Parts: sequence; C-alpha cells; structure tokens
Amino acid sequence: MSDFESALFQWREGERRVRETLPDERLAMDRVVERILAELRRRLGGRFTIDELVALYDQGTGWCTDIAYTVAPGAPWTWDARTTADAAFGRYVREASDYAGGRRLDPRPAD
Repeated sequence: MSDFESALFQWREGERRVRETLPDERLAMDRVVERILAELRRRLGGRFTIDELVALYDQGTGWCTDIAYTVAPGAPWTWDARTTADAAFGRYVREASDYAGGRRLDPRPAD
C-alpha cells in the first residue's frame, strides 16, 4: 500500500467519524474541520499535489490539535486529530491538482 493509499484510508475514516458524530456535537466538529481546512490552504496555497499533502500529513498533525483547542476549547470530542485533522485532509485532497474521482491521476501524458 502506498503512502497515499494509507493516508487516504485514514482521511476517509476521519470523514466517516465526523459524519457519525452526534448531532449536538457536530457543529463544533464542523467548525474545527473548517478552520483546519483554512490552515491547509494557507500552508499549501492554491495549487498543490497529493504528494505535497501527504508530506505535510506525514510531518504530523499536532498543529491541528492546537487549532481544535483554540476553536472549540469546551468541546474535547473535537481534539482527536484522527477525526478532525483526518477529515480536513480528506476534504482537502479533493482539491489536489492530481486527484480526480477518488484516485490519483496518472502523471504520464497520454499516448
């Protein structure tokens, strides 16, 4: 399994956990995910590749937990990076220049 496939699995699990969050906890969860998405945009800019996103993920997600503490200090269910960070990365990968339809685009030109 490639680094991307492993990360994508984790990210999708994070998205699933957010979807399954109790309704009264969901608002705080969504606020944290949105704030992490904004930070991803700031860190990676407008055009980025899957490899760049995976490399950032591999550096660690402690900064995502810091965001969760700041955005939702009274909502400890949002502090688990396996949920909020992974969900944000899972959403953000869809904007990668080499991602389409749930998979990585082949970087080689068509014959």
